[in-house]
Amino acid sequence: MKRNARKRRTPLAVKAVAASAALALGGGGLLWANFYASAHESANQAGTGNRTKAASNPIVAITCPDVRQRLGTVPPAIQGEIDRELAGLDRQTTAFNQRLAAAGEEQAKDPEFIENSLIRLLQRSRTTVLQRIPVKITQAGGTAPGDLLDLARCTAVPAGQNDNGGQQDGGGQQDGGGGQQDGGGGQQDGIGGQAGNGPTAADFVDITKVRPNIRAKAADGRNASTGTFTTRCGVNANQLYNSDNVIVAPGVTNGAHHTHDYVGNQEIDAFSDNSNFLQGATSCRNKNDRSSYYWPVLRVQDGTQEFDHDKPGGGKEGNVGRILTPKQVEIKYVGNRNGKVVPMPQFLRIITGDAKTTTNGLANANANWSCTGFEDRVQLTEQYPICPRGSNVVRTFAFQSCWDGKNADSANHRSHVAFTDRNGDCANGFKAIPQLTMRLVYKVDPPTLVNGQVKNPYAVDGFPEQMHKPATDHDDFISITTGNLARKIADCVNRGRNCA
Repeated sequence: MKRNARKRRTPLAVKAVAASAALALGGGGLLWANFYASAHESANQAGTGNRTKAASNPIVAITCPDVRQRLGTVPPAIQGEIDRELAGLDRQTTAFNQRLAAAGEEQAKDPEFIENSLIRLLQRSRTTVLQRIPVKITQAGGTAPGDLLDLARCTAVPAGQNDNGGQQDGGGQQDGGGGQQDGGGGQQDGIGGQAGNGPTAADFVDITKVRPNIRAKAADGRNASTGTFTTRCGVNANQLYNSDNVIVAPGVTNGAHHTHDYVGNQEIDAFSDNSNFLQGATSCRNKNDRSSYYWPVLRVQDGTQEFDHDKPGGGKEGNVGRILTPKQVEIKYVGNRNGKVVPMPQFLRIITGDAKTTTNGLANANANWSCTGFEDRVQLTEQYPICPRGSNVVRTFAFQSCWDGKNADSANHRSHVAFTDRNGDCANGFKAIPQLTMRLVYKVDPPTLVNGQVKNPYAVDGFPEQMHKPATDHDDFISITTGNLARKIADCVNRGRNCA
């Protein structure tokens, strides 16, 4: 679970990539083998009814609907099984995107290759899984969604449509399968990024040129819980990483398809569960706080070969470059501005933000980017800030603070918790809990923008088809406490105290 030894500052050679090892895809059981990429990748738009010359508008990703968003209630007895089926769909999409990255020759020879040999096969495999899921839910006594098969269809994403609506300026030959171009985060065919899957120049903005966008904070009500409880759990200086996600993909190695930083509980991986959460040591100063706080790592794409450069979750899925350890991590619980809070239940799971906003849209996006010295003026969701000299990059998260009063988790891992409304109130039936807030500070050398390209960009890890967009940033939390700590946190904020 801990990191492997690192090999730093070694640029990758520019070379064609051979995808010769078979990729077993979850659910559908399809198998790929022995495909080769050319040193001059090109593609054409396929499956959209508007086919163009291969070199003019290359396909940079295949994206599929997020099935988890459509699920309602799943019988608890099969929740883990359904999570594993959904993890299988993620594996399929990832594998086909890897296949796309290594398909230069096929695309050049066959203008319909992407549609016929990738998208249709992926959709067929997804259909098999989406037929199984409702049957399993029904057999377990649940009510299955009736429209899951609508989510089998996948689409190709052309270059220029992966940048929050803007058009890219193009830029250079791709190096054959998404490999490194120049060891310094150069762009490839307008795709952007060191591995050919983002970010692009359009994903960055000089924060000194952004208009202030922070609204004045609403006044607290008479019964507000105004206290704070700070827990100090370090910055992951011991470099505890894995690409699992025990919340959404329990029992599945590499279920996140990107690498996470972990602080707090030191024994969390895909195979942890309620039966052994309490056995883990903690990095928190308060040893009663054994909660797990984890988030996608931030990397600077400077050509460094990290410990995971050739591993799933890392370089094999387009997550490349030097991992940045935060210089500061602030974890704080705050109250409700209109009333008192109840303690968090043991083993409560919360995911804030959405790792798939490029697919799902921004409805669940909930990460803010800024720079020290600008946080009270500018917060960004869809762009990374370029900070001035002496200023550091800041990621902040404010978790959902309303709980349904019954469940520690839900089928889509969202509906058991919610945000307050504009007035600061929880919906009927929901109870206010202490709101977890997190602030991560990084020292980042500012990337440079030259002729529509970004050099040495930084970006969060993500699924390969999500293009390392800043809006895909997210944060994960499992409440694990001993010594009555959950009640102490609630009491602290209810009494208006500042505790640590």
